[in-house]
Amino acid sequence: MDAAVATSLFWITVAAAVAPLLAGVLPRRLVPEVVLLLVAGIVIGPYALDIAGVGTEIGVLRELGLGMLFLLAGYEVDTDELTGRGGRRALVTWSVCLAIAFAIVGVLGMAGLMSAEIAVAIALTSTALGTLLPILKDRGLLDTRLGRTVLNHGAIGELGPVLAMAILLGTRGAIASLLVLAAFAAVAVVVAMLPARILREGSRLLSLVRLGADTTAQTTVRLVMLLLVALIAVAAVFDLDIILGAFAAGFILRRAVPGGSEQLETKLEGIAFGLLIPIFFVTSGMAIDIVAVAAEPLILVAFLGLLIVARGVPVFVASRLDRGPGGANFDTREQVQIALYSTTGLPLIVAVTGVAVAAGEMSNAIASILVAAGAITVLVLPLLASVLGHEEPTTKARDVAA
Repeated sequence: MDAAVATSLFWITVAAAVAPLLAGVLPRRLVPEVVLLLVAGIVIGPYALDIAGVGTEIGVLRELGLGMLFLLAGYEVDTDELTGRGGRRALVTWSVCLAIAFAIVGVLGMAGLMSAEIAVAIALTSTALGTLLPILKDRGLLDTRLGRTVLNHGAIGELGPVLAMAILLGTRGAIASLLVLAAFAAVAVVVAMLPARILREGSRLLSLVRLGADTTAQTTVRLVMLLLVALIAVAAVFDLDIILGAFAAGFILRRAVPGGSEQLETKLEGIAFGLLIPIFFVTSGMAIDIVAVAAEPLILVAFLGLLIVARGVPVFVASRLDRGPGGANFDTREQVQIALYSTTGLPLIVAVTGVAVAAGEMSNAIASILVAAGAITVLVLPLLASVLGHEEPTTKARDVAA
C-alpha cells in the first residue's frame, strides 16, 4: 500500500473511531454521529489540515460505504407499507416537491441568479434516508408510526431523485434513459427471483449456506455482499448512479428475508457502521471547501430556506392527511418532526452536485456550499425534531449504535 494512502486511511479511521465516543459524551446524544464524522472529515481534509486525501483506493471504500448505506436503507423499508396508502401519499408529496422546486429554480434561473437548475431542483427534493437510518435507530423510532411515515417519505425521497438524475441529468436523453432504467429494472427483477429458485427449502445449497453462516465462511454475509456488488456493477454498466443499484439490493434482500434476521442484520451492521459507512461520511466532509462556504453565507442560507420551502412544507401538509389506527391524525408537533426529518439531506446532494460539477454546469465552490447546507440539515433538523419529541435512545438502539 502506498504511504500516502495508508496515512490517509489512518486519519480517516481515527476520525471514525473518535466520533462515536464524542457523540456518547454529549447529553442525550443530541448531535448525530454522522455530523461529527462530517466535521472530522473537514478538519483532516484538503481544505483544512490537509493530512488526508481521497485517492482511487479510498474512493473504492467510499463507494462501498455509500452502497452499504443505501442497501440497509432499502432493507429497512417495508415494501407493503411503501405500496400502501402511506407510500402513495409519499410519492404524491415528492411529485409536488419536485414541481415546487422546478418552479423556484426556474424563476431564479431566468433572473440569472442560479445555474444548473435541474441539478439544484433534484437536490431540493431529496431525503437522506440512509443518513437518517442510524439516527432513527438511536432514537428507537423505526417501529413507531412516526418512524414508518418518515421511512416512506425517505424511501421516495431517495428513489425519486435517483431516477430523476438518471432521466434528466444523463447524456443519453430522456427516452434513452427511460429505456436504460427499464433494462436495469428487468435485470433487478431477475436477480430478485434467483434466491427463491436457487435457495429452495430443503435444497442442498440452502443447507450449505446455513452450515456456513456461523463459521469462518460467513456464507450469508458473502452472498449479501455479492448481491450488493453485482447490482452496483449492473448500475455502473448502465451508467446509472450506484445508489440505485444499492437501493435495489436492499429491497431484494428484504424480499429474500421477509421476516428479517437479527443475526444477519447484526453482522451487516458491523461491517457497515463499523467501517464502510463512516468512511463515506468522513470523505464527504473532506470534500467541503469551508473557505468557499464562509465566503458566500447568503447562498448557504438561501439553499437551506429553499429546502424547507420545497421539501419541508409539502411533507408537513401531507402528514396532516395521514390517518392512523382509529382515524387519528398526527398532531402539529409530530407533523413538524416528520417534516424536519424528511428535509434532512446529504448523500444525494453530494451525488447531484458531483454530476453537475463533472458536467461543468456548477463550480466546486457552489457545490461545496450546497453540500455544506446538506450537512447542516443533518446537524440541525434531527436535533430540532429530537427536542420537539423529547426522544431518548432505547436500550436496543444504544446497543446497535455501540
